Amino acid sequence: MNKALLQQLILDRLQTDLALAQHAALTAYEAATHEENIAENKYDTLGLEASYLAAGQARRVEEIRQALSAWEKLRLRPFDAQLGIQLSTLVWLADAQGGEQCLFLGPDGAGLKVLLDGQEVRVISPRAPLGQRLIGCGEGDRVELRLGTATQLFLVLRAC
Repeated sequence: MNKALLQQLILDRLQTDLALAQHAALTAYEAATHEENIAENKYDTLGLEASYLAAGQARRVEEIRQALSAWEKLRLRPFDAQLGIQLSTLVWLADAQGGEQCLFLGPDGAGLKVLLDGQEVRVISPRAPLGQRLIGCGEGDRVELRLGTATQLFLVLRAC
């Protein structure tokens, strides 16, 4: 699988997400500052609610900008079996039920999904619990992930 093409797909998705978030932030700002949303009494909170939404949208824009910057700076490296899974490794995992998934360990944008060559690839960051567990692992390694009282087991099928 072409990791450079995968990185470009992720950058394209983040650019699209940024444009949408910027539009939403502008719309929320306009609603928060519109004269019709000026409070007429202490129970009229429409303007206040709109300003909270605008602040949240502005934070989302900044998060996407940071993710985009991190992905633009990412240097793709070939998989080194001695180092194990690192940033920019493409990993195929099998779970205990036999289900398989393809993950790309990236600097940010966790949860993002893209389709490449008919394969869904999910972005995971080293800050995620599974990402932390995968660092340094190699093909054939078993990874145990505990979330609360539940335990999930994975087998690293392949890495590149």
